[in-house]
Amino acid sequence: MRYLPLTPDDRQSMLATIGAQSVDDLFVDVPEEARLNGPIEGLPMHAGEMAVEAHMKALARKNHAAGDMPFFLGAGAYRHHVPASVDHIIQRGEFLTAYTPYQPEIAQGTLQTLFEFQTQVARLFGVDVANASMYDGSTACWEAITMARRITKRGKAILSSGLHPHYVSVAKTMARFTKDDLSYQGPSLEAATDGQNILDQIDDETSCVVVQYPDILGRIDDLSAIAEKAHKHKALLIAVVTEPVALGAIKSPGEMDADIVVGEGQSLGVGLQFGGPYVGLFGCKQKYVRQMPGRLCGETIDAEGKRGFVLTLSTREQHIRREKATSNICTNSGLCALAFTAHMTLLGEKGLRELAMLNHKKAVQAADRLSQINGVKLLNDSFFNEFTLVLDTDSRPVVRQLADQRILAGVSLGRLYPEEQPLAHGLLVAVTETSTDGELEEFATALEGALS
Repeated sequence: MRYLPLTPDDRQSMLATIGAQSVDDLFVDVPEEARLNGPIEGLPMHAGEMAVEAHMKALARKNHAAGDMPFFLGAGAYRHHVPASVDHIIQRGEFLTAYTPYQPEIAQGTLQTLFEFQTQVARLFGVDVANASMYDGSTACWEAITMARRITKRGKAILSSGLHPHYVSVAKTMARFTKDDLSYQGPSLEAATDGQNILDQIDDETSCVVVQYPDILGRIDDLSAIAEKAHKHKALLIAVVTEPVALGAIKSPGEMDADIVVGEGQSLGVGLQFGGPYVGLFGCKQKYVRQMPGRLCGETIDAEGKRGFVLTLSTREQHIRREKATSNICTNSGLCALAFTAHMTLLGEKGLRELAMLNHKKAVQAADRLSQINGVKLLNDSFFNEFTLVLDTDSRPVVRQLADQRILAGVSLGRLYPEEQPLAHGLLVAVTETSTDGELEEFATALEGALS
C-alpha cells in the first residue's frame, strides 16, 4: 500500500467534484519552466529500506557534532552544556506528544509549563509580560516590527548596523509585502557601536528602532539614550537578544526602557541541533499586550477556588478572523520552550548568574590569548562571551584551514557579509563554559600557524 492509497476511481471522483480533468490541471499557475518533467538529476531512483538506511548512515557519518573538536562558533547559535535531565523531561509522553492546549481542563500541565516559561522570559528580559514562545528569533524580530507599526501607525523602522544579518534578511523579505520602510546599513570594523548614528536618524516618522544586545560583533551598548529619544518621538525601542545567557551578567533591555524585547532561546535547553528547531522569545510592556502576537497563558481560579491555567490571549489567524489576527507566522515552539524552562529551572537565578560569569571569564581569557598573536587585533572594548578579532588577512581561508585541522575557529564576517569587502578580515569568536583551556591553546597555536 502506498502512503496515499487512492484508487484511480477515487482520484477521478475528486477531480470531477472540483471540475478538473487531471492532476496536472491543479498546477496551471506554476510556470512550465518551473515544473519537473522527469527524474531529478543526481537523485537515485527508489531503493529498498535497508539500502536507504545504509546510504543515510553513510551521509550522517560525514557530520561532526560540536563536541567532537574545539568549538568557537557563535553568531546567534551557541554551544552550552544542557543537563541530561532536560532531555529526559521533554521526552516524557505527556509533553512530547502534547498538542495545542485548546481544552484547558485537560491540558493543565502544558499550560502551567508555558506559564512558567513566560514568567522566566519576562524576568530575564526585564519586561512586564511575555508570550508562550514563537517560531525563532528572526521571525520574532519581524513580528516586533509589525507590532510597532500597529501601535504607532507608522511604517519606518530603523535597524541597527549591529543587528544579525539573517534577522535583517528576514525583515527585508517580509517588508516587501507590507511596504515597511527599513533603514539599514551594515556594520564596520569599529569598536564603537552605531548608537549615535541611530539617534541622529530618529524622527516623527519613525515607528521603531531595532537594536541587538549584545550586537553581532559582540559589542554591548547602553540603550537608555536610544529609548529616551525614541519615546520623545513616540516611537518604540525593540531590543533583540540572541544570547539570553548574557542577561545573567548584564542589565536587561527592559531596565533600559525597551518597549519590546525579542530573541532566540536556543542557548538554554535546546542545543545546536544542526540548526534547529529553535525557540523565539517575545516580551513587551503591559500596555502593549493586546498587540502582542502569539499566545499568552494566564493563571486563574476555578469555581472551586483552585489554581488553574488558561489561554488568556490567542491572536493568530488559526484562532480568530484573519483580518483581526496580529500574526500568521507565530508558531508556538512548545517542546523547545519546555526545554528552555527545564534548563532555567535547574539553574535558578543564582546558577544563571554563575553560568554567565563563567562564560565571560573564559571569553576574556580567550580574547587576551588570541590578541597576542601577530596579525590579530581585538576589536571590542566590551563583550560578554563573544568578540570580534581583526586579522591581517581575509578570515575565510583561515577558518577553512583550521576546520581542516578539526578546529572550528569562529565565524568569518566575510561569510556573514559576502558583499562587504571591508569586513572580510573580521572573525567572530564565541567562548562558552564548554570551552577548555586545552582547546583554547590548540586554537591559538593553529591560528598562529595559519597567520605565519
